[in-house]
Amino acid sequence: MKNYDILAIGDIVTDAFIRLSDAEATCDIDNENCRLSVRFGDKVPYDFVEVVKAVGNSANAAVSGARLGLSTALIATIGNDQNGKDCLIELEKNKVSTEFIKTNTEFPTNYHYVLWYEVERTILVKHAPFPYSLPDIRLPKWVYLSSMGENSVEYHEEIANYLEVHPEIKLAFQPGTFQIKLGKEKLKSIYKRSDIFFCNVEEAERILGKRDNVVVSKEEKIINLMQEVNQLGPKIVVITDGINGAYAYDGTEAFFMPIYPHDPYERTGAGDAFASTVVAMLAKDKTLKEALAYAPINSMSVVRDIGAQKGLLAMEEMEKYMASAPIDYKVKKIK
Repeated sequence: MKNYDILAIGDIVTDAFIRLSDAEATCDIDNENCRLSVRFGDKVPYDFVEVVKAVGNSANAAVSGARLGLSTALIATIGNDQNGKDCLIELEKNKVSTEFIKTNTEFPTNYHYVLWYEVERTILVKHAPFPYSLPDIRLPKWVYLSSMGENSVEYHEEIANYLEVHPEIKLAFQPGTFQIKLGKEKLKSIYKRSDIFFCNVEEAERILGKRDNVVVSKEEKIINLMQEVNQLGPKIVVITDGINGAYAYDGTEAFFMPIYPHDPYERTGAGDAFASTVVAMLAKDKTLKEALAYAPINSMSVVRDIGAQKGLLAMEEMEKYMASAPIDYKVKKIK
């Protein structure tokens, strides 16, 4: 039986992108804490809807790895419905193994609504309470763990216990909405076992339960966040900061990686593309600094299309962008 390069674990969903034009976004003076507003109690027109099958953080990671030439599989559950069947077709089309996909007759396949305004998106999420259990996953090179429902605490323990018995398997953890909501204490065995951890700045603050009022630079703030997350167990911590770039900390040194220049169309999947590309490059035995340099290229490509997977690149395409990168497109050591 095959041992995969990357085995992704997490819920699979169908996304319905609703393009809004008659809306308003309001933000704080520092362009943070933004809110999307529409007229309350009114009929709000939309431009169009586009439905994208077989997505979700873990599904996106499996597709990303497959595009980059790795063997990948996904552990997830679908409903016994057309959306579920369509998800299977999409995964197979993208060369992701479906041997670990289960069909559940009690709940429908997860379906999310993406409110797309200007280049940003606000996602309405709901994870069906599918029963979670770990199949015989054998010995993948990497496990990529991400979004699951609130009823998954025991499942996380099952995963952590399996990885404890098999220390040769590396773990990448990119917590989703409900995993962050569960808190670092309930998932402490996963944090402790993680070889690499991904989140954005706002998620890091929620995980740590803090918002610093101390006046420091953005760089100092993110370095502090990475160091605190590192203390929870992850060997490498990566924090993304949208169009401002990304940061990484390996327990000793901290790095900054700028974005690859681009004009975005729709930003869904940028973080997934970044995280999954880092893991794929590490699975290809690249160094952390090399992996950080490739990741923004995939993020750049993804945000030029609708959805999280259409723009994911093959390795040959990635190399072309790397060869033509601006002179200042490089990893910078900041600590």
